[in-house]
Amino acid sequence: MTGQPPTAIDTSKPHPARMYDWYLGGKDNYPVDEEMGRQMLALDPRVPVMARVNRAFMHRATRWLAGNGIRQFLDIGTGIPTEPNLHQVAQKITPDARVVYCDNDPIVLAHAAALLRGTPEGVTEYLQADVRDPDAIVEGAKKVLDLTEPVALSLIALLHFVSDEEGAHDLVRRLLAELPSGSYLVMTHATSDFTPEESRAATEKMKAAGVTLALRSREEFTRFFDGLDLVEPGVQVPHQWHPELGEPVPGQDDGVIPGYGAVGRKP
Repeated sequence: MTGQPPTAIDTSKPHPARMYDWYLGGKDNYPVDEEMGRQMLALDPRVPVMARVNRAFMHRATRWLAGNGIRQFLDIGTGIPTEPNLHQVAQKITPDARVVYCDNDPIVLAHAAALLRGTPEGVTEYLQADVRDPDAIVEGAKKVLDLTEPVALSLIALLHFVSDEEGAHDLVRRLLAELPSGSYLVMTHATSDFTPEESRAATEKMKAAGVTLALRSREEFTRFFDGLDLVEPGVQVPHQWHPELGEPVPGQDDGVIPGYGAVGRKP
């Protein structure tokens, strides 16, 4: 495994990866994560459905990419392992796929052994780093991936935790600048477009707990793909992007999913 030495797990404030784990019914979270998770549920009881919809989008996008010849994946904001993981989906189609996972929560590092069991032909590696430090991510990824060949950059349910002040769009541009023509950007992102009141309350609650929640409009989300060729059907609510590539998530059609997903190719 590459990256920085493990640091102490901060249980004084909620962490998105551990909250996501709680939404999915996992046990790798702390009371502070469950408490904030329950506050989010009180605002919108469909949050666990949204978490599963995001994960299902990742599965479908990975199948599409592997089916279209992509053999390298850089997954930032990996979260705590929940099978099937990205490498399992990719290597089922392309056994020699190379996958680098990256997350900034030490609890994910503690579970990285589960991530590293891939096919004999492929490579699966873990890097502890933060999306706000793209240079560290690029340097770590270079040890595993061939950056002269196309790479799929996966940012699933991540950038809504990075504010404009922290340069979210610049971070994506910086990462894409290191990848060659034929690479892809894969993203989902929460929005307040459909649920403005609940979103405003959620943003304030997360801020009070020390967590940034930067919900973006469809236009702001689409800006992440400036200069890229969007794969059809373009920007969609996540479960409507190539639904034929996976099983529907129970409850996904029972109400609005306040988010967007898209895949774009670097010319």
